[in-house]
Amino acid sequence: MTASAPGPADAAQLAALAAAIPDLVRRLGGSVPAGSWDYDANRLRIQHRPGAGISAMYRMPAGTGFNELGATTEKITIPGVAATSVGTGTGEPGTTVSGWIHPRDPLLPDLALAADRAYVQETWGEGERLTALKTIAYRPLRRAVLRATFTTRGPLQLQRTIFLKVGRPDAIAGLRLRHRLLDGTRIPVPATLAPRSDGILALEAGRGESLGAALRPHAGADLDPKDFIALLDALPPGVMQLDARRAWSDSIQRYLQAATLALPRRAEELAALVQRITAHLSASDRGEQVPAHGDFYDANILLSSGKISALLDLDSLGPGYRVDDLACLLGHLAILPSLGEKNQGAGAALERFARVFERTVDPRALWARSAAVALTLIAGSRGLGNDTWEQVAEARLLAVRDLVRRADAFA
Repeated sequence: MTASAPGPADAAQLAALAAAIPDLVRRLGGSVPAGSWDYDANRLRIQHRPGAGISAMYRMPAGTGFNELGATTEKITIPGVAATSVGTGTGEPGTTVSGWIHPRDPLLPDLALAADRAYVQETWGEGERLTALKTIAYRPLRRAVLRATFTTRGPLQLQRTIFLKVGRPDAIAGLRLRHRLLDGTRIPVPATLAPRSDGILALEAGRGESLGAALRPHAGADLDPKDFIALLDALPPGVMQLDARRAWSDSIQRYLQAATLALPRRAEELAALVQRITAHLSASDRGEQVPAHGDFYDANILLSSGKISALLDLDSLGPGYRVDDLACLLGHLAILPSLGEKNQGAGAALERFARVFERTVDPRALWARSAAVALTLIAGSRGLGNDTWEQVAEARLLAVRDLVRRADAFA
């Protein structure tokens, strides 16, 4: 199987987003301030879905009339969404770019409610004061997560935190079902909160710190990798009745395109790495389908006193493969050092966890799928800031190289 590199259309779509902004601002009733404004330098988030389009969020200059603008080259047919066409200058058809004023995401109608402090205060305040409301994750047109912090009134001020997961109504209904499925099991998951909304699921905060944070002192030497396998073993059989989701390695060609758009000068190497990964995937044993978490990595696993205290983000819970869950964890541990010196202990943890995981699944499949996971994280480096993201992307590419070499050793 030959890996396909992205064509010039990807770069053209990315350029079209920024070029369309002034016209979108006018169509949305805003003003284009005089002077220059570097829209690319003020891009806050980006999401690339090869075959569908590119979406991004932009910080807008003072005087525009609003703070943030969303723009996408995906086809949007919602009435009222502004759209404009950006020409190519070559006589070819232009690129259609649609835009909206954040947080009025056209495919996440309840995002504006979740971002409304008065609504959040009234709905989940329970007599306390809303003292912070922050977006901690946002994929334009797909989903968002906001963290709300409430503080008790009076001299003794205690804090309570909840999370608001925003998505399309069908996705939120599926997530609510997954939480119900794990209620009453020994899997520790955050409790859901009333009231219900078609596009918002409110959750209590999980107890503990993330696995990534737990690894910082002494590389988490007190953690037992077998506990993480036992957690997956405890997923109930009913999970097999849910819809199956594609594992990260199943979309490797799509993520190759995204990674190459982020590091175009590495296009040839990225394509070669994906060819090697694909060969390993074809020749190794994936195992049988079992109940799977689907996004089993450090940020979604909380620990307290060295024991697992919460499993988060059940969106992908369903039939899957044990090797993919374990590879997801190893792939993320491999790129953790790219996020700063404080995460250097993740390397030692990777070795300890891998020695145990290799005894439960095909090692060649484990390392190949870990490499695929790390590859998917290269494009995400763009969201880390203009001063550091390229360095982080290169560090993640190094991690992919190392993981592929580990798979090579079992070929």
